[in-house]
Amino acid sequence: MPSRPLHPSLHDARLPHLGSALGMIALYFALQFLASGLVGVGLGFALGVAGTPVGGMASRIRAVLAQPDVNALMVILTLLLAASVTVVLVRRLWPAAWSHGAPPGLGLTRPGHPLFYLAAVLLGLALPIAGGWLTRWVAHGHEVTQDVKQVGGAASLALRLPLALVVVSVGPLVEELLFRGALLSALLRRMGVGGAIVVSSLLFACVHLPDLGFLWYAVPNLALLAAALAWLRLRSGSLWPAVVAHGVNNLLAVTVWFVASSGAR
Repeated sequence: MPSRPLHPSLHDARLPHLGSALGMIALYFALQFLASGLVGVGLGFALGVAGTPVGGMASRIRAVLAQPDVNALMVILTLLLAASVTVVLVRRLWPAAWSHGAPPGLGLTRPGHPLFYLAAVLLGLALPIAGGWLTRWVAHGHEVTQDVKQVGGAASLALRLPLALVVVSVGPLVEELLFRGALLSALLRRMGVGGAIVVSSLLFACVHLPDLGFLWYAVPNLALLAAALAWLRLRSGSLWPAVVAHGVNNLLAVTVWFVASSGAR
């Protein structure tokens, strides 16, 4: 398929291609792993070694990190660090594409019409319901649980609130920037719209499987969410409605585990 014509402002500019987009996605998740280790060691030493004999430091640090509030704080700091570094790198890697709406731009500009924000909210509310039905049908009644749900449900309210804020805002922004921004734009330079949406949606679903215990029946729900977000991004000419829809989707999930954990106390 021939390349799509570029906007004049994007000629001779660095643009997302498939290798760099996939590399940035891999880097984001690698940064989460690295940041988790660094934050865990830092919190363990800061909160666990005072007055502890040298021989008992390792077990004391493990005990501290197993505490629900410390675990939630570690998740918050890990996501913030990984997201901050990723956004800065994307901004520096593709500066010309940053605020350009149509692919291969990243879409960090206002949508073509404000009503797309309303559509984003409605999609964000409807997708968890449709996805839940789909998962129950595919999984035959098996439950899908996320690591962040387990972490948040065990933490105190003082830590659950900032954790929820990060899950609803920071996570959607970075993931939309990577998947519906860089990756979708790179794929559209190689294939048609339908193929680009399918490939990016399946990849989005697969990279979230570790957080879901590699439960394969979570893939259709995640792929449906990703496809709807890709459609919204392309129709609106902006990444922001997809970020809003993704955030609303996460907000519903956060509300469910808030209610469930409060009822269990």
